[in-house]
Amino acid sequence: MNLLIDMGNTRLKWALSHNAGLTVGPTLTNRQLNRQTLLELWEAINPPQAIAISCVSAGPLLTLVQSAALELWPGTEIIAVTPKAHAFGVTNAYQHPEKLGVDRWLALVAARRHYHGALCIVDCGTAQTVDLLTAEGIHQGGFISPGLALMRQALAQGTNALPFHGNQYAVAPATFTEAAIYAGTVSAAAGLVEHVLRAQPEPVQLVLTGGDAGLIAQQLAIPLTINADLVLQGLAITLDQTP
Repeated sequence: MNLLIDMGNTRLKWALSHNAGLTVGPTLTNRQLNRQTLLELWEAINPPQAIAISCVSAGPLLTLVQSAALELWPGTEIIAVTPKAHAFGVTNAYQHPEKLGVDRWLALVAARRHYHGALCIVDCGTAQTVDLLTAEGIHQGGFISPGLALMRQALAQGTNALPFHGNQYAVAPATFTEAAIYAGTVSAAAGLVEHVLRAQPEPVQLVLTGGDAGLIAQQLAIPLTINADLVLQGLAITLDQTP
């Protein structure tokens, strides 16, 4: 059994990897992360063989998670995964492979394993990323834009009269400001995906992950798959296979 930890910009996801697959544990926001919370969360777990971490959040949080894990399981190997130029059937498009976000890399690795043909992988998280992968596993590069929350925060911080309080509305022409912000940001996120897909010379399979995947999927009249655990699946692959 291995412990898999996905540390994003706003939350931590984790799972246990075993022969039967993944057992996903409860998610924590980064604001909830502290030593005692982590110890209570993991104290009942049998010592893992190894711990794999994907971290795009602040360095102090990674140190916190590593120290809590070692306090519970001294001597357990902790692997902070980094992107490679070529591994697990995926060829990285970046000239400096380590510059590709590790979450994007792991999503590519997992998508390559679990799906067939050319792929478009969209992570609908704090940032919205779109990556293209050929049927042969060659990464074609990608796109990065603000996610829904960041778009709304930018409007609230950059103007005097465009606050947003987190309510949900119809994605349709709105008759008051907050509903218009909701509809506009969701439409922008879905529009990026549609724009990328229209530009592809041949059909690609669309895979969505991330916290807002379900919401954005509702706006897409395109066959798609939602896989909430794509990054965790990529972590499992990095421990189970030699590149």
